[in-house]
Amino acid sequence: MATPAKPRCTWASSDPVMEAYHDEEWGVPLRDARALWEMLMLEGFQAGLSWAIILRKRDAFREAFAGFDPDVVARFTSKDVERLLANPGIVRARAKIDATITGAKIFCAMRDGGEDFAAFCWSFVDGRPVTGDGLSFPVTTPLAEQISKTLKRRGFKFVGPTIVHAWMQAVGLVNDHSSACFRRVQVAGEDPGRPGR
Repeated sequence: MATPAKPRCTWASSDPVMEAYHDEEWGVPLRDARALWEMLMLEGFQAGLSWAIILRKRDAFREAFAGFDPDVVARFTSKDVERLLANPGIVRARAKIDATITGAKIFCAMRDGGEDFAAFCWSFVDGRPVTGDGLSFPVTTPLAEQISKTLKRRGFKFVGPTIVHAWMQAVGLVNDHSSACFRRVQVAGEDPGRPGR
């Protein structure tokens, strides 16, 4: 007799790559500044595409962007941009590549000015994940709009409210697993930054 499938968010059930991402990463609170920045940049590359495409290309992105090391990416030159535009393993969109280089410069400037990117990100939710109702799944929220405006004021690109909301869900700023999903309760216990850990 086959083991019944675990109940999960419906978007994750039709593709093995998306299912693994959902079960292992999506919604788990990230507290590492560099990991948060990498995910924000990848969400920007996803604009107009499916997240499954980005996941399938993630290793190539990491290789092309020096492991998403902001210090290295911030020093990318026009020669690096041309190299990236010729790389079939990534999304070859000049505006998104330029936005990632700009994002790296902003990340480094924040850090060099004494501002931790992780603390900045988590400040919008007072350091604790927001729990969605598990029933409705808006593509954006007032909080995502607020964060988007703040990121844009800082100079980030490809950070509209829909992208920001997807990023918030991915990095665990909000737990938007459906009420029936087996991961909803689990991710709440996987926050390394929660009190008592």
